[in-house]
Amino acid sequence: MSLLKSQAIQKALEGNWDEAIFLNKQLLGKNPSDIDTLNRLAFAYAICGKVKDSKETYQIVLHIDPANIIAQRNLKKLNGITISVKPSLKISTDMFLEESGKTKIVSLVNTAPMQKIKSLQIGQLLAMCIKRSKIFILDEQKAYIGMLPDDISRRLIKFLEGGNAYEVYVKSADKHSVVIFVKEIKRVAKFKDTPSFLFGDKPHLALIHQKGSDE
Repeated sequence: MSLLKSQAIQKALEGNWDEAIFLNKQLLGKNPSDIDTLNRLAFAYAICGKVKDSKETYQIVLHIDPANIIAQRNLKKLNGITISVKPSLKISTDMFLEESGKTKIVSLVNTAPMQKIKSLQIGQLLAMCIKRSKIFILDEQKAYIGMLPDDISRRLIKFLEGGNAYEVYVKSADKHSVVIFVKEIKRVAKFKDTPSFLFGDKPHLALIHQKGSDE
């Protein structure tokens, strides 16, 4: 990933949309047909209320790639009476603010195919589902995105079954790599002195999609 692209993504994570627009335009100056950059730019325009610019940019994407899911979905939203950005996609500067014991940044394992991963957006709300003593991560349409590493799954299953509640957001998505932000939003009385995540947990490195690969 180029430095300029990393900076553009980081500005979006910070909620600095004007700077994100500026950096994505710079990237397009080098490669006007870069679909990922065009989609990021269109999304930033939409967040800033620049509906016309957003529509035109998504239309460029569809001219290059008529089957692009991101552009199709978001252009459909923008063609409504008013701009409507999902609450899960309203990125604030503190969305990914880490809080000891209550939040964790995790790289998913056994991720979905690249085409599905490319449809994800920073800040998109995801869901957790317990299956076969593992935690699967699904999108809002219940489509499979990936799995939590086994050690984190085992720990969180105990809390989920005990009544704790969590929110999961996309922090970054690139090809086969998906990094999520897990946030505790409810802690029941019996876990009042038990943190969801242990301090000093080693970060989990993203794994390339392989059948049967585990953390």
